Amino acid sequence: MVRFLTRHATAGLASVVVLIGIAATSAHADDVAAGKTVFASQCSLCHSNGRNGAVILGPPLYGVIGRKAGTVNGFAYSTAMKTAGFVWTPERLRAYLPGPRDYLPGVRMNYSGLKNPSQIEVLIAYLGSLK
Repeated sequence: MVRFLTRHATAGLASVVVLIGIAATSAHADDVAAGKTVFASQCSLCHSNGRNGAVILGPPLYGVIGRKAGTVNGFAYSTAMKTAGFVWTPERLRAYLPGPRDYLPGVRMNYSGLKNPSQIEVLIAYLGSLK
């Protein structure tokens, strides 16, 4: 009897784990879709998002998460960004996006910042999908 219950409990737990994974994947997909909308309204005027994207007014953001700051060829970065010495991570973007010029004085990004924390989160989810 114990063996029967253990086997069924294990199968039930595996089903719950799979359902949680599906829900998380669905939530992530929703975040990415919402982030794409935020990108379109807040970032796309100055930044491209495609693989081998063009420099517009700012550098392309494809692959930005995991990239060293100030390193896209063909973009004339400020000294502040070229010498920042960090890699873009979700944590770094959370700190940077609400006020780029406050976070890194001397950057040329003429954007007052994205203030809404939920928009920041979905934007980061979207940027993380660009790889």
